[in-house]
Amino acid sequence: MGLGPRIAFMLTTVPTSRTVLRPVLFALMVMTAHAQVIEFESGGLRYKALTHNGMTIMFATLPTHVRDYAILQVAISNGSPIPWSIRPEDFKFERPDGTSVQALAAGTVVNTLLEKAGRGDVMKLIGAYEAGLYGNAQMRSTNGYESRRQNALAEIGSTKLKAAAAASAIALVTTKLSPGQSTDGAVFYPNQGKPLGTGQLMVHAAGEDFVFPVEAELHGSR
Repeated sequence: MGLGPRIAFMLTTVPTSRTVLRPVLFALMVMTAHAQVIEFESGGLRYKALTHNGMTIMFATLPTHVRDYAILQVAISNGSPIPWSIRPEDFKFERPDGTSVQALAAGTVVNTLLEKAGRGDVMKLIGAYEAGLYGNAQMRSTNGYESRRQNALAEIGSTKLKAAAAASAIALVTTKLSPGQSTDGAVFYPNQGKPLGTGQLMVHAAGEDFVFPVEAELHGSR
């Protein structure tokens, strides 16, 4: 697998600061044909990225929890020559004891946010997600949170519901990515409002299995 798609994706998902770009690009240049997890920090979040079959997936743990959910911010870029579909249910977290928890479908998350999430929780979620997203100065999804947010706000007339509508747009939805397209969103795990802890994130996409090690959060907020 060539390094071109990986380098192109990383250049669009990290800040332009030379102190960040140099180590990331160096790590990419020394990669062999075997896929490796790349780690970097951006927008106050610590990301991990992995490429298989031309598809690149990156994620970071959001430092806030809403209702009973632990939340990951994810971004997906299709650098392969064929279209692939991605859905939140493809993201599974596996614990060291062998138990696992699957991310919820977007519809389930959206209904909960609109009906049950308090305004304080909603504003914290929006703030945490946008800080990570916009902190990546070069990150531009072709069909991600920003376009979903604009569509959601256009359909909501009540000021009271606008914040909840914006928060619901954060949820990653099932998306078919054509070659060269990318998307972003949050995946939600029912975990009694606790961090996911130590384990591994497993994603089945582009006919491949992506496996990321996940460390326990040192700090978290509610």
